[in-house]
Amino acid sequence: MSILRKDDGDGDWIKVDLHIHTLDDPKDVIDYSAHQLLERAQALGFGVLAITLHDAVFDRQEVFADAEAMSILLIPAAEVRLCGADVIVLNVTADEIAALKNFDDLRQLRARRGMSIFTIAPHPFYILGGSIGPRLFEEIDCFDAIEVCHFHKGLLNPNRRAEKVAARFGKPLIATSDAHRLNAFGRHYTSIPRPAALTAENVFAALRKGRLRLTSPPCSIVDLASAIYFIFLAHPFRRRQRQSPLGCAAPARPHVGLESKSQT
Repeated sequence: MSILRKDDGDGDWIKVDLHIHTLDDPKDVIDYSAHQLLERAQALGFGVLAITLHDAVFDRQEVFADAEAMSILLIPAAEVRLCGADVIVLNVTADEIAALKNFDDLRQLRARRGMSIFTIAPHPFYILGGSIGPRLFEEIDCFDAIEVCHFHKGLLNPNRRAEKVAARFGKPLIATSDAHRLNAFGRHYTSIPRPAALTAENVFAALRKGRLRLTSPPCSIVDLASAIYFIFLAHPFRRRQRQSPLGCAAPARPHVGLESKSQT
């Protein structure tokens, strides 16, 4: 499924990618730097980025300064694993991420921060990685948006289920690159109307409003082969520790109308 939704109204739109990794990542092997990302983003006309390291907040101030000089808003963020599920948390501090152990902690953080924080359920129904899966129904109040994952082609598209869940619960869909290679950045993104001032809070308000353009073309055969090679051969397949942190009880079986099997 190619997701490309155009708004017919006129106006200035900016490209947004809120799920990106760089070689600063403590968990994954990445072959490009934050500065290389900024250079590519500027060349491709992006206005808002978030570097979402695994379980750590990207906080290199010189990179934030360089982004500002390029007229790019770089939002501090992390992709944190809670109870076995990945969660993207935007506009957050290192101390706030370190304090997150379970979804109740996330609820408390959201209650304290209000609209100044934004959370996304990344690749929720994909098999590999820390997908939240059916638990999304139980924890749906922890999320502002649901991700459209870049990895899809034809019948291989668990995003279809994500789209149903988003519609059911009134959550916006957000396309991202989840880039682990530099050439993977730039083809999958969300566009928003340019706000009067380019701040994290204004970007979040635009995302919540839902007047969005999603760009996420289907993978080519070369893309599929390259991703499979990267995941299974070039990139070491590491299992994260499967501990059950305090408060991470197994979720109750969701009472929902949607089928529980991911579409593949």
